[in-house]
This record gives sequence, structure tokens and C-alpha cells, in this order.
Amino acid sequence: MPSFHEVLFPLDVALGAAGGPERVTEVVTTASGREERNTRRADSRRRWDAGYGVKSLRALHEVLAFFEERRGRLHGFRWRDPTDPSSGAPDAAPTPFDQRIGTGDGTTRAFQLVKTYGSHFAPYVRTIAKPVAGSVRVAVGGVVMAEGTAFSCDPASGRVTFAEGHVPPAGATITAGFRFDVPVRFDTDFLEINLTHFAAGEIPRIPIIEIHP
Repeated sequence: MPSFHEVLFPLDVALGAAGGPERVTEVVTTASGREERNTRRADSRRRWDAGYGVKSLRALHEVLAFFEERRGRLHGFRWRDPTDPSSGAPDAAPTPFDQRIGTGDGTTRAFQLVKTYGSHFAPYVRTIAKPVAGSVRVAVGGVVMAEGTAFSCDPASGRVTFAEGHVPPAGATITAGFRFDVPVRFDTDFLEINLTHFAAGEIPRIPIIEIHP
């Protein structure tokens, strides 16, 4: 991913942000009154306003320094979504059995981390490109694998690679659990700050948008 800094946005500010996933759906009403619906984008794209998380002048200056170092919209960075930070429930520790990431064929060594939403009608499979280093746990055929011995995971891409002698056999289900960040960038080159309004309880708008790998 070009122009990306592997650095996390201030976590205390992110915890107070507002936002979530966005989809683009075209809805056309025919002459008979029926609807035709079509999606223009296969993946959702998340947006947040980090301004809601700024609770002090110190936090505001921390965000200002972070914005300047990223050069506004130029460089991407990591963002921790407090509502969806891991492979399982937000309040549960990841387990090696949280998400299915592939099936072994006896040859393939690398598998991409993914998270699946839903299970019955049309599950959505989301690519996870920025796992938290050291948080990834993996199992093959229900057997937990040792990180550093049986596999490694690149925190910059989310690719799990099995070592020689530990390649998943044909038909073996590969599962994983992990914590993850979202690759994002600022969605503005102008950070408007009004300290008069800030002191009165109003906060600056700090738009953040997801970058797809």
C-alpha cells in the first residue's frame, strides 16, 4: 500500500469517535412502482469523525501533530475501531477458531486473514490487512499452531505464511483469531480548529476514511 505509515492514531481519541460502515446502493423505482436495487461497490467502506473523541486541549494538539506528520490526506495510517477491533466479540479475547481463512491443499503456504460477517443469506467476507502484531493465533484442522515455529504473520499485510514442514495438508480447515486495525487516511487537507468553540463545548470535525488494500 503506497504512502502508508504503520503508526496508530491516538487511541484515546479514537475511542470517542463516531462512524461506521458505508455502502453505495443504487435504487431505481420502475413505472409499476417496483424497485430495482444494485450495489456499486462490493466492499463496504468505513468512515469516522474523530472530533467527537477530542475531550481536552492536549488531545487536540496530539491530533494536530499527527495530522501534520501525515501531511493531511497524503499518508495513510492505522485506526483502531472500538466497535469492531477483533476476530470475535469486541469484549472477548481472540481464539484460534474464530474465523475460517482457507482450506489446505498440501502445497499453498500463504493465506490472507479475513473476517466473515453474517452466516445465512449472503455472508460478507472482509479482508483484514492490518492485524495487531503478536495477536494472531492459528489452527489447522483444529490443532493450534505455534507462531514463529509453524507460521508467521505479516502485520503490514495480514498474510499468514506457514513454515516448511508445517504446510496445511489437503482438506484441512485453517482458522485464525486476531486483533486488527483498519488502514485509513484523513479525509481532509484542512483541519479547522476554533478554540473559542472548543472551550464552549464544540469540537472540531476530523474526518477519517478507510483505505482499501
